[in-house]
Amino acid sequence: MNDPRPLYDQAAAQFSTLLKVVTPARLSDPTPCAKFDVRGLLAHSVNGLNMWAMIGDGEDWTKAPPREGTIADHAWAAAYDDAHHRFTRAWSDDAKLGRMFSAPWAEQLPGGAMVAFVLLENVVHAWDLSQALGWSPPLESALAEAVLPMAREQIPAFPRGGEMPFGEVREAPTGADVYGQLAAWLGREVPHSPSH
Repeated sequence: MNDPRPLYDQAAAQFSTLLKVVTPARLSDPTPCAKFDVRGLLAHSVNGLNMWAMIGDGEDWTKAPPREGTIADHAWAAAYDDAHHRFTRAWSDDAKLGRMFSAPWAEQLPGGAMVAFVLLENVVHAWDLSQALGWSPPLESALAEAVLPMAREQIPAFPRGGEMPFGEVREAPTGADVYGQLAAWLGREVPHSPSH
């Protein structure tokens, strides 16, 4: 993926659309990502964008402040959009895609690979959030189609857990759409009758 930023922008727009459906009453609902309820998933997404923005800006990402507990229940959509714009600014320089950066799990990683990972995160967490909300409009299949081969190549089936923050690969139900296939590869239990 030479430049994942255009797809990332589409994925962020999709996630932002889903966020507008979230009400404070839904924040404690479970998601298919077992360690997160809706609030935890949103905090993880906002924290992640801010951390990757700090890396792109050459700042010490280990000092990124956690956001869960500091964002009002009604303010998650604005917090996500702010983090998205910060991330976009941080990675707007084309030269950064080929430059090497230090990441949480790698001493040296190309900037383009970092942006691609954030794209993957946004796509799979959109599925998580859509399932938690019972969202019926279809997600953009082109996004999952773009990241599924990358996920299968870059995130091995073994080992999982520990430093590899994904559950064991699940078997996607027969007829699962591309989001279901991606979610199953990343360790989610995919319903036999997906809502989209």
